[in-house]
Amino acid sequence: MSYDVIIIGSGLGGLTAGAKLSREGKKVLLIEQHSIPGGCATTFMRKDFKVEVGLHMIDGLDNGDPKLKIFKELGVLDNLEFQRVPEFYRFVKPGVDITIPDSYEQAIKVLKERFPAEKKGILKFFKVILALRKEVFRVPRQKWRMLLSMPLFPFLVPNLMIRENTTVGQFLDTLFDDEDLKLVLLANLGYYHDDPYTMTLLYYSVAQGSFFGGGGYFIKGGSQMLSGYLASIIEDHDGKIIYNHTVDEIVIENGVAIGVKYSKKSATKGEQQTAYGKCIVSNAALPNVIGELLKDTHAKTKLSNAVGDLEIGPSILSVYLGFKKPPKDLGNRSYSTIFFDGGLSSQRDINEYHHADFSKRIFIFVDYSQLDSGLAPEGKSVGVISAMDYLSDWDSLGKEEYKERKELAAQTLIGRLDKLIPGIKDEIEYYEVGTPTTIRRYTLNPNGTAYGYAQIPSQAGRKRVKIKSPIRNLFFASAWSEPGHGFTGAILSGYWCAEEIIRN
Repeated sequence: MSYDVIIIGSGLGGLTAGAKLSREGKKVLLIEQHSIPGGCATTFMRKDFKVEVGLHMIDGLDNGDPKLKIFKELGVLDNLEFQRVPEFYRFVKPGVDITIPDSYEQAIKVLKERFPAEKKGILKFFKVILALRKEVFRVPRQKWRMLLSMPLFPFLVPNLMIRENTTVGQFLDTLFDDEDLKLVLLANLGYYHDDPYTMTLLYYSVAQGSFFGGGGYFIKGGSQMLSGYLASIIEDHDGKIIYNHTVDEIVIENGVAIGVKYSKKSATKGEQQTAYGKCIVSNAALPNVIGELLKDTHAKTKLSNAVGDLEIGPSILSVYLGFKKPPKDLGNRSYSTIFFDGGLSSQRDINEYHHADFSKRIFIFVDYSQLDSGLAPEGKSVGVISAMDYLSDWDSLGKEEYKERKELAAQTLIGRLDKLIPGIKDEIEYYEVGTPTTIRRYTLNPNGTAYGYAQIPSQAGRKRVKIKSPIRNLFFASAWSEPGHGFTGAILSGYWCAEEIIRN
């Protein structure tokens, strides 16, 4: 069977590319190894609870957010309900308890009141991150290379040119003396990376600027609503989605990607099928493309040399919770609350505490009862505790040891949550732990990462892996390619990929 486009994987990058291309009249085949679309943008049912796997909140949707155009074009805003989250986040550490609004004007006011000696730095912080966000999207990505050679280009994006190689940690050290203020501004660093001194200021600014510029939103019913809707666009435009199948090989002929070989996950050897396409889009992890899907030696070497040896991002541990009683009825007042241990005294400690024992590790609690989330029956609610985590802490464990470590992590984190929201432990009807091993099993991502390649200066922004690969007719649309991870990053990657294919 022959198609215009074959897409490997149904994460948000693959789904967005497929939806856009389908609406443009392209005949699309999408092959997904799981039984549902979405990758990390999925939900699952446990008892009365619809458990949200990945979405805490999606940023922006203001006029400075390129997703707004994409969502309007694809009809997303007409078919899904986006609920504004009440605040950006609440930061809690012994001696500091502060709620940061999702409006930069209000955030500036709150921070200046709490840290009056740092007023000048606070104003500069917001000036720079908002300017960087604006500059990144001011220049159409397809024109970057052409404009770079123009003498006036640095004047068009001055902040970007100056700060392209700067880390968040370096930036904050130039602005502030107060370490508590730095910690407050880095509270949600785990959305992007684990170490402020290796995290690129560029990606941090674009993402934080989007939250401060447009706020945060939750999709009623969970992220599966978005994934399912994008999948329906493909199928409604005569595209085909095949679930429970894995792509075994990207077929290369004379240096050109011409198709894929795929098989049922449970299939025995010999049941492999082949589909041909004018373009192949990989939503699969880029290391898997190089290491497993490219059998052609020349193509494998060509892509490997172009990509290089890049650092893979960290992973996440999540404790999913179903409550008999909404946490807001116990007095919890925040949607996202981020807890720092009292021993964490400066931003230089953050990476260490992301690796610490769960009795000290930084974690976030998301309380979906603060919204009409559509995830639980009336009178009940769901929540999640999430912390940075690493596959290396799990992949060598035996079955029983793995089970025991999961239980210890859950009980330790729930115990810490109960001290901050007294009585919440007694209201838990259901809990379940997802580890980096879980993420690897369901997404096939190396290291169980949900971040793709790490957002460090040497592999971010203009240095990110390009959507158009060096192999003719092979494209990328995922967290592993430009612009990066997260719902926004994956959606933009998919849309830009579709535009690239349409232009060609």
